[in-house]
Formats: sequence, structure tokens, C-alpha cells
Amino acid sequence: MAPDQHPGQTVGTVARLLGISVRTLHHWDHLGVVAPSGRTPGGYRVYSEADVAWARRTLLFRELGMPLADIRDFLSLPAADRRKEMTTRREEVQSRIRQLEELVVSVDRLLAADATGVLLSGPEADVFLGAGWDPGRAAAARERWADSPQWAEYAERSADRTPEEWQEIVAATAEAVQALAAGMRAGLVPGSPGANALAEQHRQAMSAYFHCIVSMHVLIGSLFTAEPDFTASYELTEPGLAAWIQEVINANALARGVDPATAVWG
Repeated sequence: MAPDQHPGQTVGTVARLLGISVRTLHHWDHLGVVAPSGRTPGGYRVYSEADVAWARRTLLFRELGMPLADIRDFLSLPAADRRKEMTTRREEVQSRIRQLEELVVSVDRLLAADATGVLLSGPEADVFLGAGWDPGRAAAARERWADSPQWAEYAERSADRTPEEWQEIVAATAEAVQALAAGMRAGLVPGSPGANALAEQHRQAMSAYFHCIVSMHVLIGSLFTAEPDFTASYELTEPGLAAWIQEVINANALARGVDPATAVWG
């Protein structure tokens, strides 16, 4: 063999084969974990096929989480001990795979909730949200608030909710509206203790969707008279209810130190 020829592969070639850096191979050599068995006449590292195989096994167990300092000793163990350790490591990998698969499902649900608001099929929505549920309302809300922290919170909560939980939330919201309607019929004055309590009951119902602070509640209340669909829905419950609820919400906000004229979202 000529002086410039040598068996095996250079450190650069091995690094490319394994998808790691030359610096990593130098580090492994320094620690004595993967040492090249040869050198060129010029002093460059040369890896034999056995060296490369050892490097592949080292990389495998490094990716499995084994400390680098333990790998050489592990690879020197009797075959039975290596099999036992590899079985344990395999079980750990399978557990991680299951966790990652569950994480993917969670991310998919969150993305779907962000896109649609409520993760219920049409028949489920009819059963658990009631015949009055309008999916277009969620779509309109997303178009308006999609970039807000409140929509993100709404989507995160929606991703984790069961149909039964949605049913409870919708029922609580309907109960709050019915209580407001009863208060109006009873002649409660906006700003009175009883009317303020009803406003707070409604705000708490809204907080099931996202954390609804008083100033947000004011802006939500303004939609009841500004948006025809909202107004029509409340008018079916009680004529004049939409405007009265807005008055009640505004009076409650004033009692809590929030000026409805300067209320902000968030």
C-alpha cells in the first residue's frame, strides 16, 4: 500500500454517514468512547468498519438518553446484560411514543378548537347545546377575536371539554339570561344590589368561555343592542331585554369602578 493510502474512512466521511459533527467524533475520541483504530501517515483519524459500527451503536444509545460516559462500559457488557438494558430502553421509547401520540392528539384538538370554537358534531351540538345553538355565531366570534388572548383561552378550554361540560355551560348561560329577564319583569332598577347580582351572575357565566373581566363584560353587553342577531334572541325572551341587560351591565361596571364609556377589551 502506498504511503498516502489507508484502509477505512476519514472522520469527515464518518460524520456525514452518522449525521453528526466532526467535533462530536473528536469529543468521543477524546473520552475514549469511540476511538478510530488507525491513522494516516499524516496523523489523521481513520475509522474501520468495526469503528463505524461501534459509533452507530454509541449514537443509538446516546439518542436513547444514556450518558455518554456509560456507553462504552455498556457496550462492553455481556450480551445478556446488554439485551436486558436494551429491553428496558425500548420500553421507555415506547412510553415516549405513546406520550407524543397523545400530545399530537391534544395539539390537533387545540387547532380544531381554534378553527371552530366548539368540538361537537352537528347531532351532538343539537343534543348538548340545544336547538338554539348557532355555529355561525362561533365563526363570527373567531373572525372578530381570533388574534386575541381571549379566543386562545376559549379554544384551549374548548379542546378539553366534553359534550356534557358544554351542556352545563350553555345551561348556566341560559339560566343567567332567564334570571335577568325575571329581574326586569320584577322591576329591578339597574345599579340596585339585586340587578348588580344578576349582572355578576351573567359575567360568571361568560367566564366559563374565557376569563371575562368587568370591562370585557361591558363590551359584550354592548353587542346585545348593536348586533341584530343578539337583540332578536333576547327580544324573544322578553321585549326590551337586550337594552335592559346592557343597562344592568353598565351600572354594575360603574359600581365596580369601570366607566362603560372607556371600557376596553382585555
